[in-house]
Amino acid sequence: MKTFEPETLRVSVDGRIGRLSLARPEKLNPLSTQCLEELAEAAAWFDAQAEIRVVIVSGEGRAFSAGADLSAFSDNSEAIAREGADAGRIMSEAIEQMNSVTIAAVHGHCVGGGVVLVGACDLRVAAETTRFVIPEVDLGIPLAWGGIPRLVREIGPAATRDLVMTCRPFSPAEAHQLGFINRVVPDDDLTPAVDELAESLAAKSALTLRATLRAVDAAAEALVSTRFAWSDADVLVTALRDRESRQVAATYLAERGR
Repeated sequence: MKTFEPETLRVSVDGRIGRLSLARPEKLNPLSTQCLEELAEAAAWFDAQAEIRVVIVSGEGRAFSAGADLSAFSDNSEAIAREGADAGRIMSEAIEQMNSVTIAAVHGHCVGGGVVLVGACDLRVAAETTRFVIPEVDLGIPLAWGGIPRLVREIGPAATRDLVMTCRPFSPAEAHQLGFINRVVPDDDLTPAVDELAESLAAKSALTLRATLRAVDAAAEALVSTRFAWSDADVLVTALRDRESRQVAATYLAERGR
């Protein structure tokens, strides 16, 4: 097995089960450009391990992820800025298209881009005290990375408008009711519940698991396509340079003492 040693992630394999953890807990696992690129590389690395049937995606420390690291988009070069802005789309497509069944194990804060990462996973289990929020509009940027079509697929247009435009926090119970989260469990039960689910799936036929994933993905793509998500990066870069959008972001951050 070829080794893979990313700087922002932790990867491991135990038989038929892989584990992929966001590993910058001191900063609440931000999704920097480097992290996004390593997530895409990790997806390809796991796909190269033929024995793996399930990959658990989690975050170390107090949070699943604090979301996108906006400092990664501060470069004055438009080419570099767009490349960084598009890294999230590439990541979410890589995770969504993995050969293995992916299970998101979500706890603590799951913010913005973290919600997109969870939405790219096949199954999602959340601890009952998890706090979801999509603050991008309050930060003067659109929800990018193909997040909008994936949310519309899972929870419908009306709920997507509500959560994305109001930027209000929502609970695992609401996320479950909307159909975004498959299961909600007590905090102490998150790891054993996800492990049990992973072991159950890993015992099944690899062929039928992958055939099922492909069939569901094809049906989902036919319902709401993500093929126009490539343009998300252009809108994001534009918003990062729009005066009113920057003023909105500054006000939002100032009100929260940041």
